[in-house]
Amino acid sequence: MTTIKDIAEKAQVSTATVSRVLNQDPNLSVSDEKREKILAVANELNYTKHLRPASSPLTSSKTIAILQWYSEQEELNDLYYYAIRLGVERRAEELGYDILRFFNNDIYALDKDIAAIIALGKFSPKQIKDLESRCPNLIFVDSDTLEVGYSCVTTDFDHAVVRVLDYFLDKKLSSIGMLAGEEQTTDGELTLVDQRFRTFKNYMTELGIYQPKYVYVGEFSAPSGYQLMSAAIEELGDQLPTAFFIANDTMALGALRALQEHQIAVPERVSLISFNDTPITRQVYPALSSVTVYTEEMGKTAVDMIHQALVKPSHSIPTLIKLATKLTIRDSSL
Repeated sequence: MTTIKDIAEKAQVSTATVSRVLNQDPNLSVSDEKREKILAVANELNYTKHLRPASSPLTSSKTIAILQWYSEQEELNDLYYYAIRLGVERRAEELGYDILRFFNNDIYALDKDIAAIIALGKFSPKQIKDLESRCPNLIFVDSDTLEVGYSCVTTDFDHAVVRVLDYFLDKKLSSIGMLAGEEQTTDGELTLVDQRFRTFKNYMTELGIYQPKYVYVGEFSAPSGYQLMSAAIEELGDQLPTAFFIANDTMALGALRALQEHQIAVPERVSLISFNDTPITRQVYPALSSVTVYTEEMGKTAVDMIHQALVKPSHSIPTLIKLATKLTIRDSSL
């Protein structure tokens, strides 16, 4: 079991300094660099006694609320946000926090007496203001909220989409379509344009090969993917693109079924690449190529950011952390 002495030896400071830093002694005069080093070593050695004092039970000040913009059923249907939530919960447990979970319209059940809120998904300005009134310590995952003054963790959509398109082009597939998603915040106040579609359109336009008739927009669901691909097959006929980029795995699942029902060979006639790389990509035939998103790491990063803000509130500056992706090629693409 890690002790204060272990931390002191590794950080090369006195045990008294370690103790006072971990107990957030306001009268301690120590440089920010040294304070950061001590906290980093404590985390590295999995020392959590300073997060949950043995003399008192865990109070609401050590409780983090996870607010999921999906309903519980939607989360089960699309494992993307489920994986992010697991990352939040695992990292929070490591740091000694208790977790409260809220889904979708449970926003009004949030207890005001909590340390922080980690919001997963997309929220309107009105919803963000409401969250702010309940707890000022906010961080958002999978939504860029930097312009409204809140830290956030997102995926690098731009480079991911460009990498997909470059892959298709490298395979001499220049007739490329897209199934894009469109969503609304749960209060209906804000319609969200898919960032993947923005990048797709801009990059394809730069290359001079963008075809609006090859783009179909719908919900992020398997039934929607099926309907959109069926429409593309019927409307485009022999002009059906030789490749499709699909905004998420569940849409791709429906699109693949539509192609198979119409006896259109994948990938020989149409290559598919989806996004997120959830487990369903390996459970279908042919296995789906997909952009791997490090969802669990997104959740862990959000907890680390909010923990830092709680430990040193005077040094908290809104920050955007954008995680890289990886293109994982399987059997659905040439």
